[in-house]
Amino acid sequence: MSTSNRFPASVYRYGHEADARFTLANERTFLAWVRTGLALIAGGVALELLGLDLHPGLRLAASLVLVTAGTVIPALAWLGWCRTERALREDTALPGSALSALLAAVVAVAGALVLLSMVLR
Repeated sequence: MSTSNRFPASVYRYGHEADARFTLANERTFLAWVRTGLALIAGGVALELLGLDLHPGLRLAASLVLVTAGTVIPALAWLGWCRTERALREDTALPGSALSALLAAVVAVAGALVLLSMVLR
């Protein structure tokens, strides 16, 4: 298969075929972020649907934070996958990622909201 016909063309039309080990490691990292996003969505839905004895407004806010992050993180991970794959193909330095910091902030905010909702119930 010609590399010019592969998706996404914005990645595969540049450079040369990267080492398969690094390409597959990049893909595994992307899939791990997708699983993390699914877990955040599941946690947000469960928090709201279980009907725990928490302050309803704060519980909903924590759920929305988790579900929103769960939908945004995979999209950002896709952009990270593209940037990393292109760097591998062009033999340039690998880009940094702010996803871990974003995830830490989301979990901290959701946790603080749940804690506050337990205190105010």
